[in-house]
Amino acid sequence: MRQILRGGRVLAADALSAPRQDVLIEGGRITALLPPGTEVADAKPHDAPDRLIMPGLVNTHTHGHGGLAKGLGDKWDLAVLLAHGAWANGGRGLEDKRLATTLTAVEMLKKGCTAAYDLPSEIPGPTPDGLDAMAEAYIAVGLRAILAPMIGNLTFYEATPGLIEALPEGMREQAAALRAQPGEVTLAAIGAAAESWSHDRHNIRLGIAPTIPLFGTDGFLRACRALARDQGLPMQTHVAEGRFQCGGAEERYGTTLLAHMDAMGCVGPWFSVAHGVWLTDADLALLAERGAALAHNPGSNMRLASGIAPIRRALRAGVTVGLGTDGSGSSDNQNMFEAMRLAAFASRLIESESEEDWLGTAETVLLGTAGSSRLMGLGGSGRIEAGASADLVFLDLGHINWMPFNNAANQMVWTEDGSAVRDVMIGGDWKLRDGRVLGVDEAKLYQDAQAAADRLWSTNAATRAWCEAVAPHVACHCRGLAKKFTGATRLLPAH
Repeated sequence: MRQILRGGRVLAADALSAPRQDVLIEGGRITALLPPGTEVADAKPHDAPDRLIMPGLVNTHTHGHGGLAKGLGDKWDLAVLLAHGAWANGGRGLEDKRLATTLTAVEMLKKGCTAAYDLPSEIPGPTPDGLDAMAEAYIAVGLRAILAPMIGNLTFYEATPGLIEALPEGMREQAAALRAQPGEVTLAAIGAAAESWSHDRHNIRLGIAPTIPLFGTDGFLRACRALARDQGLPMQTHVAEGRFQCGGAEERYGTTLLAHMDAMGCVGPWFSVAHGVWLTDADLALLAERGAALAHNPGSNMRLASGIAPIRRALRAGVTVGLGTDGSGSSDNQNMFEAMRLAAFASRLIESESEEDWLGTAETVLLGTAGSSRLMGLGGSGRIEAGASADLVFLDLGHINWMPFNNAANQMVWTEDGSAVRDVMIGGDWKLRDGRVLGVDEAKLYQDAQAAADRLWSTNAATRAWCEAVAPHVACHCRGLAKKFTGATRLLPAH
């Protein structure tokens, strides 16, 4: 069906202006941008004179399972978050996995997101049924997604050098007794899911996420890359998120985390780094040389005291950069407008001799749209132009965020918080209308979510008590490990 969006302000491909234009859509793609009022035969009209039409935001790093875990922690850094993971994400059945992902997808849609790179967790490991349930959640809501299950064959305690030995004796024994699922079992499950994948691979793709390099033996990491190559799976990994992980890498590998991933054959156009807070200049050059990308998560990096990623340096090195929210268990919302705002803010906190090092608003919008689309391999997305996918977000120009209308990019980054999102179209189909999700009963979703959260709180009580007891010891050890990282000077401005 041909459709025409009439009279709205349309964000230009460079995000620097928003002239009034008509948008012609056919077969899920934009076929033309026309002067307002152009006569087009056989096209269903949608009047939009009070709307700012922008490309859908693309979330390059989240965790769908976090939908049931928002707001669980306060003064948690990354190490403490990892210590609490067993209870925060544990005890879940198949419907809990579907429910959590649906919550995450609904929140993203209502806040203007049209696609997401999701790294879900299943304990003890991924299952074809679990991945199918998560895919079905995205299909019901209508978002495009890559589902790349987080995997490893070492526990957090095994993966962090010296951590088990640093714990008090009673805790040491319990931590040492923990075991990850065997790597061959984990990889067989992903392989089975890839072979039986019945979902539209254009919209819902399977990926693979060796969660953190330290969490996998060398053999496991090589096997992950082999599976990704054989099945054509994109790969994303948390690299250099916390400084303590970089210290652990220097102790274990004698090199950086990214350099070790590269030595395992993992870094290439199929690969993206999540976070990258402590990437060195050599790491950035390696990413650019290999055609890999970086998913920047400024909100999570601040929330977990990880630091500020060197995004200007990454861009100057030629790295493709996209934006992400991280999961709701580690950043607590799925608001890509907030991600843009915090990315622009964070760029101003790195010592600099020139405002040229800061992210401008139009540039930041392009990171959250076109840059993120490139990272996810969404060809033809991220801009409103002929040939692009009709993945569009409609902002209410009568909302307080846009009164008065002065500058589209500035207000999108500095003022908009997602509350002016009224409609969302993905592939030319409406998924959100007047703030209402069309594919999901939201009232039932929220009732089911509260019931599940209450049940899981009780189910995981004993695990939670142990995690709370061990967390201070984990924090102390990891802060000491961070001090061993010798690459911290990489934040000094280049001359």
